[in-house]
Amino acid sequence: MSLLHLPLTNRSHRMASPRSSIHTTRPAASSAWEMPGRTPAPMYRHAMPSGPWPWMDFNVDLKSGQQSKETHYDQSWKGYPQSIFPNWTPEQVARSEMLTQCQNRQSGCCTIYNVDVKDNGSFVVGQAERFEVSSTNGEEVWKSFQAERPKGTRVRALFVDKMTVPILRMLGTKYTIEPFFFSSSTNWIPSRYQEEVKPKEGDHITITLPFIRAVQCPPSQSATAPSTTSTYPNFTKTYPSRVSLDAHQIIDTQSPLFLRSSRHILMLDLLSLHMVRSKDTSTIISYHSDSDSHRTGAERMNGLLYSIGQSVYWQKIFSKTSDPTFVLLSMLWYALYAWDESFEILYAHINILESSVITTNEMHLTRELHIIQAHLLFYATLLQDFIKSVMFVLETPHPATEADLPDGKGRQEQQDSKDLLKKECSNLLSAIDRLEGIRDMHSKRLQNVMNLAFATVNIDDSKQMKELTQAALRDSTAMKQISYLTMIFLPASFTGTVFGMNVKEINSGSYETLAHYAITTVLLTLTTVWIVVALQSASHFHGPGPDKGVWIRLCWPVRVSLRKWREYNQRRAAKINSQNKKQDLEKGSITDD
Repeated sequence: MSLLHLPLTNRSHRMASPRSSIHTTRPAASSAWEMPGRTPAPMYRHAMPSGPWPWMDFNVDLKSGQQSKETHYDQSWKGYPQSIFPNWTPEQVARSEMLTQCQNRQSGCCTIYNVDVKDNGSFVVGQAERFEVSSTNGEEVWKSFQAERPKGTRVRALFVDKMTVPILRMLGTKYTIEPFFFSSSTNWIPSRYQEEVKPKEGDHITITLPFIRAVQCPPSQSATAPSTTSTYPNFTKTYPSRVSLDAHQIIDTQSPLFLRSSRHILMLDLLSLHMVRSKDTSTIISYHSDSDSHRTGAERMNGLLYSIGQSVYWQKIFSKTSDPTFVLLSMLWYALYAWDESFEILYAHINILESSVITTNEMHLTRELHIIQAHLLFYATLLQDFIKSVMFVLETPHPATEADLPDGKGRQEQQDSKDLLKKECSNLLSAIDRLEGIRDMHSKRLQNVMNLAFATVNIDDSKQMKELTQAALRDSTAMKQISYLTMIFLPASFTGTVFGMNVKEINSGSYETLAHYAITTVLLTLTTVWIVVALQSASHFHGPGPDKGVWIRLCWPVRVSLRKWREYNQRRAAKINSQNKKQDLEKGSITDD
């Protein structure tokens, strides 16, 4: 063949499973290793075909005259998605960025790994195929996509690594894939939907599921603090201080969470699966836009699916039922394993934080606790999406299993398959519920640690307040001593003031008298008291009720006198009534006698 359609491997089902660990990824130490980038915030309104305006800008696409335009698109695979879905205009496709991840690989090499599930339940790892599509060999590659599968193939799983634009168009055309699958995968939008339903024959189902996975940093390097932008700097060989690291961290749940105690990062990963279910043979397409970003690659998922086929438990399931949905369901367990391991690593990190808070009350610890708490709240949403995805699989049975079978044996097999699907979905849901319990426990532990941190700060503040109170007591003692000294000199000062007065009784040549002095002093004192009380908006002299105006407050002596007079009359009247009642009682007792 002239096209680059090169086999990378040629493994049979008897060969050993490809070594693809499902545990924490440990990348090789390298100075070029970078922190994974920030994932975009999902736009849920563009998650599924039921939304009638995919990636539409109402201010642009609904302008006058836009609706009457008629455009003719290429009806071959090169015209995808408009050739099958004409409502997806080029502007909407560009807005969805479904081709953006592929633009740099417009004519690059795309690798497709595959695993076949046979009718007897065995798994066969096919040869990985490399496709490099150019302007001269595009049709030849397209013809290779039309090749028939070997007989007895129940499910073929295709894991696409480094998707190129031509391969995306070919896959979308061959399997009639809704563009929502590619746009949701590119934009990290959780989605699950069913389409192309053919009663008693088949359908298409799509699941896009973000989840959390742990990745370990290279052991010989140190993570620099994440910046406030969407990208992160390289890892450097200098170990930053805790304060400098946390000072640059922001609460952004779409960014990876760096755990410095174990040198792990908890990052978003994605399971993006589109399944074409039919009577004879089904297809699963797993989308992997970029395997160089520390996220799960196509080759890794290919090896994991083959390992599922080697499980004795699942091998029995695949041999009991021919429903291809079980292959899709088994792949969802990968997300659960990743969640479980992430929570184990986070548990150890929270233990260290608890010990640190007990021994110190540094501010950076409180900031780190709040960052982790924000991520845990975000994880609750992701786990809810996980539950909804499993429920979607349970509530969306393969239409072929609903077909009417003439013999009782076939109907019994259908019922057994439904019961088995319900059982396995319940097992997975139970495990997810356990994860939610762990997440809730971590959240409560963090809240407890934050309460401990605040309590420690309050205790320190109380100690400082105690010291300030003791200092104030010492100062008050000194002020008392000054007051005593003032009292000692007060008689002498008063005597000097009196004998210095310019009045007739003391100084015979003066015109003023002690009577004038006394009258002036009393008048000035009463005027001062009157003004001071009038300027107070809240005082018992003004009586109960709302605040009075200035003019009303100026009349407070009159109002106080009237109030006292009324109170006196009320007391006097009450006293007279009491005496009258007493006299009436005495008279009544005498009459009775």
